[in-house]
This record gives sequence, C-alpha cells and structure tokens, in this order.
Amino acid sequence: MKIARMLLAAIVAAVFLSPSGGNAAETLNGAGASFPYPLYSSWAFDYNKAFGIQLNYQSIGSGGGVKQIVSRTVDFGASDDPTTTDALAKDSLLQFPAVIGGVVPVVNVPGIKPGTLKLDSNTLCQIFMTGIRSWNDPAIAALNPGVKLPDSRIIVVHRSDGSGTTAIFTEYLATTCSEWKNKVGAGKAVAWPTGIGGKGNEGVASYVAKTEGGLGYVEFAYAKQNKMSHVLLKNQAGNFVEPSDATFRDAAASGNFDPAKHFHAWLVNAPGKNSWPIAGATFILLAKEKADVNKKVAKFFDWAFKNGDKQAEKLTYVPLPDALKAKVRDYWKKNGIY
Repeated sequence: MKIARMLLAAIVAAVFLSPSGGNAAETLNGAGASFPYPLYSSWAFDYNKAFGIQLNYQSIGSGGGVKQIVSRTVDFGASDDPTTTDALAKDSLLQFPAVIGGVVPVVNVPGIKPGTLKLDSNTLCQIFMTGIRSWNDPAIAALNPGVKLPDSRIIVVHRSDGSGTTAIFTEYLATTCSEWKNKVGAGKAVAWPTGIGGKGNEGVASYVAKTEGGLGYVEFAYAKQNKMSHVLLKNQAGNFVEPSDATFRDAAASGNFDPAKHFHAWLVNAPGKNSWPIAGATFILLAKEKADVNKKVAKFFDWAFKNGDKQAEKLTYVPLPDALKAKVRDYWKKNGIY
C-alpha cells in the first residue's frame, strides 16, 4: 500500500542515513503504538537531517511498547492507552502526551464512498457484538435513508496485537454502550465477540481494503493515505460529524491533561457540537532513572513541538496546544530532563 511504501522509505532513511555518513551517529530507540508511526517517522527523518541523530522507532503496538520500556530494552515506549499513576509508580515510569489524533471506522462496501455511511454508537456496538450482521440491517438503514445498502455480511476486522488504538476504540464502546462495557470491556486487548485480527493499524487497513464487506478501525492517517471509506459518526451532541483536524481539535479541547496525574486523560465521546467521538492522545513513556537518555528523548520531542506541527497537520494529526506543550516542558523540568 502507498502508506507502507512511504513509511518504509522514511524510517529507513531516518535510521540508516545521517550527515556523518557512518555508524557512529547517535541513535535513540523507541517502540510501541502504530497510531503515531507515520508522524514519528516523518519527524525522525527531519531531525536526522538537522542534527545527524537517528531515531529508530518500531511500530509494534502499544502493548509491546509498554513491555519494552518496562523491561528497559528501549529508550522510550509509546502507547495510546494512557498509563495510570499507580502503574507508572510501580514500574518507575514517566509519561507525557506527544500528539492527538482520531480513530475512525473504515468500510469496504461496494458503492459506498468515503463519508456517506452514517453510524452511531449503538449500531457500531451491535456490529461488534454480532447483534447486527448484514449491511442492510434495519438499524443501519434507518440512519441512512436513500443509501443503497447491500444484503451482504459484515466482516469485522480488529487488532490482533496489544493496541492503544484498540484501547481508544473499546473505551469509546464501553463509554457509550453498556452491553459492551459489561460483556467485553476496554483495554489494549479484549476478547472480541467476532471478527478477524490484523497486526497494527497497517494490518487492519490491509484486511479491510481487500475484504469486501469489511469494517474495521484505524488511525485516520492510515484511512486517508490509503483512500479508505470512512464513516460519519453521531457524536454526544447528536450530530453526524466527519473525522478531520477540526473535529479532532474540538474533542481535544475537552481533555483534562493534569501533570500531577502524568497527563492521564481520555478524549472519547467528548462534548461539543463538532467533536469527533473517538479521539485520543498518544503518550511517551520513559524510565524514570535514565535521566541522560531521557534528556535526549525530551530534546527530540521539544524540537518536534517547535518544528513539527505543520507535518503533524499534513498527516491529519492535531498538534498539542501551546499551553499543553508548556505543561509538558514544566513536567520535564520537574523530573530533571529539560
């Protein structure tokens, strides 16, 4: 797929090329969420050109990123599932947000163009609970008068790995659907009632793209770069909204990112007339005792906060507001890494 080729080229360049032209170049190693992988790859490429410092980021899923930073095998972990204060204390970790984005349901239904199919939290929940099995189900038809829906099976696609994108998506379902909350719950990995699994946002995007009748969920950059058909979702205010920078920003405005709680916050089902209902931040995790390494990681993200907003917006992410960036820098100072 187009995004896979683009990202592979970017990360290979970021990891293996530097102005110094040798193996002595300084390298930062990170691993985790596939949600921000397109952006981190782009930032890494530009940072390498500017300073000759390589950033090797492995898109292995949020669960893998947490495991690797807990075991101290990487310089930083990345997760879209915010880690609680107690868990951070247990593993002696620090946490801060890096960027905000949206998770979008994507479909492969013949004749359905991007942004024409409407769903709400109930229909989405019932599809993943197997209560709705076909595209012309009366509940879907009622939300889409005049849209020709096929009498064909819905093929659910979900993540097979421990995933922050899954954590955001299932947190949304658990928040808006009591049946899902009681029977399945939320987290980086759940016991899915139905569906086939794909590894990473890349895997889910690939499965949906090649599976007629498929429905899955991916970070919006993957949907946009692969020209996938996303849906309109009904938000808490009762409006059907498009996934976009503007609707992600509206959702982000509701976030209570408290430095005292290491910025732990959810953005799902946010209030606001135009808020996208499945938004979330992605977080960086650091080993508290590794001050020297952490200073280097903080330097990279500080550079990204100052120079990377346009690239974030180009890839359909929402940069952190300036006030939140200031809180992150204060947090770094408080922990001796800035």
